[in-house]
Amino acid sequence: MAEGALAAPSRPLRMAAGRDDRLMLLFTVMIGLYLVISLALPIGAMLLKSTEVRSFDYPAFDIEVTTPSGVHALGTLETAAPQLGLPGPVLQARRGPSLSAAQMLPGGNFAGEPVSAVRVRFSGAAGQGALELRGQPVAPGEWAEVDGENLRRLILRAGTIRSAGNFVDYFRTPALTQSILNSLTVAVLTTVITVTLAFGFAYALTRTAMPFKGLFRTVAMVPILVPSLLAGLSLVYLFGNQGLLKSLMLGTSIYGAPGIVAGCVFFTFPHALMIIATALAISDARLYEAARVLRASPLRTFFMVTLPGARYGLVSAAFVVFTLTITEFGVPKVVGGEYSVLAVDIYKQVVGQQNFAMGAVVSVILLIPAGFAFIVDRIVSRRQVALLGARAVPFEPQRNWLADGVALAYVGAVSLMLLAVLGVSHYAAMIRFWPYNTALTLKHFSFEGVDGGGWFSYGNSLLLSVLTAAIGTGVVLAGAYLVEKGRGLPVARGALQLLAMLPMAIPGLVLGLSYIFFFNSAANPLHFLYGTMAILVISTITHFYTVSHLTALTALKAMDREFEAVAASLKQPMTRMFSRVTLPVCLPTALDIAAYLFVNAMTTVSAVVFLYAPSTTLAAVAALNMDDAGQIQAAAAMCMLIFYTNLGARVVHAILARSLRRTQSWRQR
Repeated sequence: MAEGALAAPSRPLRMAAGRDDRLMLLFTVMIGLYLVISLALPIGAMLLKSTEVRSFDYPAFDIEVTTPSGVHALGTLETAAPQLGLPGPVLQARRGPSLSAAQMLPGGNFAGEPVSAVRVRFSGAAGQGALELRGQPVAPGEWAEVDGENLRRLILRAGTIRSAGNFVDYFRTPALTQSILNSLTVAVLTTVITVTLAFGFAYALTRTAMPFKGLFRTVAMVPILVPSLLAGLSLVYLFGNQGLLKSLMLGTSIYGAPGIVAGCVFFTFPHALMIIATALAISDARLYEAARVLRASPLRTFFMVTLPGARYGLVSAAFVVFTLTITEFGVPKVVGGEYSVLAVDIYKQVVGQQNFAMGAVVSVILLIPAGFAFIVDRIVSRRQVALLGARAVPFEPQRNWLADGVALAYVGAVSLMLLAVLGVSHYAAMIRFWPYNTALTLKHFSFEGVDGGGWFSYGNSLLLSVLTAAIGTGVVLAGAYLVEKGRGLPVARGALQLLAMLPMAIPGLVLGLSYIFFFNSAANPLHFLYGTMAILVISTITHFYTVSHLTALTALKAMDREFEAVAASLKQPMTRMFSRVTLPVCLPTALDIAAYLFVNAMTTVSAVVFLYAPSTTLAAVAALNMDDAGQIQAAAAMCMLIFYTNLGARVVHAILARSLRRTQSWRQR
């Protein structure tokens, strides 16, 4: 045989891309493009906005002033500043949105003489500023003239430059920087209290034989079904100036840090409970058997076995609660009072002062602790999974009347507090006039004469939730399938996985604000989406994408890759494999994702508070507006309406899940 016949080929052989490969690439690009447009580009636009500084380029403006003594050609505005008497700080900073001729010539005088006319010319580029006369733009290089009686009609507009000036201004403003300390304070306090309460609750559910575990677990999930601002409303009714339990405040006020912490504990409790209960449920019973053999006391066993085994769950729960609290908007908006926090500062800067650049600055600052907590949580979560062993024996608690009784009392007390928060809002929504007329009525559910839209807003929320559940479930399942079951394309799949994990680190308020900067730009071809139901659906799906994606990945990882190999050997297309095998197997997970998206779409406020239009007002935002207008009982009624809807959705989910068990009987074999 010739020597050349055994030589290795000069280039490695590549299999020709088949129809499935091209289809996977197409769907990967589509899902990736969706996440880029709905997440990466808006966040990038917000980061650019935070560096956008309005600045006057004074040498680009020429000015002439006419007085009885003649025409005074003053040259550029920079050289004319001393004669005009412009203050030094204005010239040094060169900042501000506009400057009128009346501001340049206070009192309508120049050099002690009355001004009869002013001429101004702008000769710079668009980034250096602009000139307006009577509300109409003046072309660069042309003179704009106004008489002395109409100096306010001649406006000099500042240009835009990129700098860190907004961040400098932020940290020079004590009232704004105080919000950072306030946010960290309430987040840390809430984390300590919530994790402690949730650990005791989870311990009772997983490590004791107390009765009614299913009932108490259901009660603990109640806060997920209501908007977070309901906790704030209930606290006002309980401990406010006319609250039922005001005397328990001992002269202090619920408004401020105490109210924010209490409200955040309520709505973050189920999130911490689920994580800690999962960590406690996976403990190895062999460790406890060894502790008994070594005659370790229950207290020593707790500190040497139980806590170390659950430490990753505790840390993960702490970071989740910290992130949820520091980015929370509804509770501090209702009971925060004068106690400023970062999330409310964003709202005040954008809605109250129309200062979008400073709102972007606060958003960037809010991203830092939220992003840090997310990264640590991901690291901890991976290490927690590594604790599971193949030979682990599930722990089964033994009946102990004393321990079970204490656990039942503790769980009952916590559940009672959770139900009290819900019950007081329900009661307030059902009485005629708090607290003077306690006759029962349903008039508050008519929403007549209140701000926010009433039943129209509720209908929009229902539509949003249905669309989010239907579209979001399909997008999430497709994205997770491509990441987990895709062939080849390692770079594209890795990028898709990274984009899918980012929404967890982006607070809803920051995401909503970034949509203003991106979609509201006239230069954006997607501008037509702004102010429509479509942008609300997109933002809501994106906001809750990560948890749904991880849920779908968990279900797909349980399926052996041999399914795809067998399908390929039988020359079955990917679409048939997905529709005939993958989707039926993952149908319970798809139902869970749909329920998760539906409930969160009904309760979300932060992600949509900047994006709704008069025709797309939403129920949770309507409740917020009602509270702002002092219509607290109507706001409570709207929150309860959201609760009833989500409760009904959960019942429907339970019925459908039960019916699916017959199609999933193979799992028990």
